[in-house]
Formats: sequence, C-alpha cells, structure tokens
Amino acid sequence: MKKLFKNPLRRWSWLFLLPVTAAFAIGFVWPFFQGIWLSLCKFKLIRDAKFIGFGNYASAFADESFRHAFWYTALFAVVSLVLINVLAFTVAYLLTQGIRGSNLFRTVFFMPNLIGGIVLGYIWSMIFDGILSRFGTSILMETKYGFWGLIILMLWQQIGYMMIIYIAGLQAVPEDMLEAAKIDGANRRQTLFRVIIPNVMPSITICTFLSLTNGFKLFDQNLALTAGQPFTILANGETVKTTEMLALNIYNTFYGQSSASQGVAQAKAVIFFVLVAGLGLLQLAYTRKKEVQQ
Repeated sequence: MKKLFKNPLRRWSWLFLLPVTAAFAIGFVWPFFQGIWLSLCKFKLIRDAKFIGFGNYASAFADESFRHAFWYTALFAVVSLVLINVLAFTVAYLLTQGIRGSNLFRTVFFMPNLIGGIVLGYIWSMIFDGILSRFGTSILMETKYGFWGLIILMLWQQIGYMMIIYIAGLQAVPEDMLEAAKIDGANRRQTLFRVIIPNVMPSITICTFLSLTNGFKLFDQNLALTAGQPFTILANGETVKTTEMLALNIYNTFYGQSSASQGVAQAKAVIFFVLVAGLGLLQLAYTRKKEVQQ
C-alpha cells in the first residue's frame, strides 16, 4: 500500500522542481556563463562580441582606479566587519539581560535596515554636509570624510539586522551550561568568553559572512553618499576617484567610459565575483571550525 502512494509522488516530483530549476538557469546560470564569455571579448553590443582572449583582464589589472578601488574596498570591508559585529553583539547581549523595554529597543535598532541604500545615502549626505559645513568643508572634499561617512552609514543600517541574528544565538545558549558555569564560580566575563561566545559561533559565522560580503558588494550607498568623490588626476592623465569602491568602479567603467571598455568592465566583474566568493568561502570554512557541537 505504501508503494502505491509513494511512487506516484516520486514519479511526478520533477514537475514541482522544474519551474524553480528553469528560473535559476535563466536568471543566474546562463547570465553567469555569458558574463564570463563576454569578459574575453570586445563588444559594443552582445551580438557583436569578438573574442580577444585575456586582454580585458590585463587592462583591468593595469587600471590604477581599479587597483585603488580594490584596496579601498578591502580596508572598508575589514573595518566595517569588525565594528558591525562587535557593536551588534554588544547590543544583542545587553538586550538579552532582561532590561525593561528591550522589545522596543530591538525594533528601533532594526528599523534602519528597512530603508533602501540610495535613500540612506542621500539622508546621511545631508546630515554630514550639515555638520561639516560648519568647518568649511564637505564629505566630498576629503577622502577620510567619505570613508568614515560610509562606515557610519553601514553601521547605522546593518547593526540592527545583525543584532537580531545574535539575539537568536544568545537565546539558544543552553541554560544548563550557564548554570554549571555559575555553580563553578565563573564570573560574568569568564561566562561570556568561555560559555556564551563559543555557543554563539553559528551566529558569528552568519553575521561575519554577511558583513564581509556586504562590505565588498556595497554600491548604492557609495553612489548616493559620495559617488566616488573626491578625485585625483595622475601624471598620465588618469582620474582616480578616492572613495570609489569596487562595485561602483565596475559600473563607472561600463557606463562612464567609451563603449570599448565594456569588455574591461565585464572582466572586472568576473574578478570581483571570484574575490567575494573566495573570501566568503574561506571565512565560512574558518569560523565553522570554531563552532561548538551541541
């Protein structure tokens, strides 16, 4: 009797998987491999693509603005990763200590994550310019203001989201382990670092991955807040935007330069994908080794 009911479901189960598989293939797999192909071509329109080998990659690595955007993005990703996770964990830890109004505080901290990146960029641009104008400067005039402006914007947007993940992890810490630590005479600091944090490592893994990849993929906030400004002009006449991150550099290469540079922009996009995917996988592999098996 069981086979009569199971076999028809197994026989037609592919019908339920087909729409999702087709959408994934059309929306991701095909554009992904087409992008790799176009990175090896010179083109104005896709149908006119002409294979040129790895010339686009050589041009991408020779582009000073791309190299600057890489190191600038790497620094931003590291700084934002550390600050977002430390502050988000601190807020989550405080809000799980039974303080009054904790649910209200959770809502308030999470709300900035609901605002779109472009809107956030313009809002904070007005805030920063209102403050810096008193000192006769602007966020678009000095690189350090643009960098820390982006950091503050990301902290304000991302801390609440990561806080929710950390709260879920903190609430899942076994009570018997906390009681055992208390009986053994562990103080609050010892309990935090030897019991709570090891048990919250799955949440740390997720939050670290999200903040790392978000830091590298940042685009709309960068575009709205500074648009890469200010800029410097090199001796060879090349312009380098000092607060331009990788995603914005790729965008400006594709749309802001000659049509012949579209292949170079596509090569930059492939390099960008390999970089983010590789760092993300390395980070996941490292932090998962630290997780405690319960």
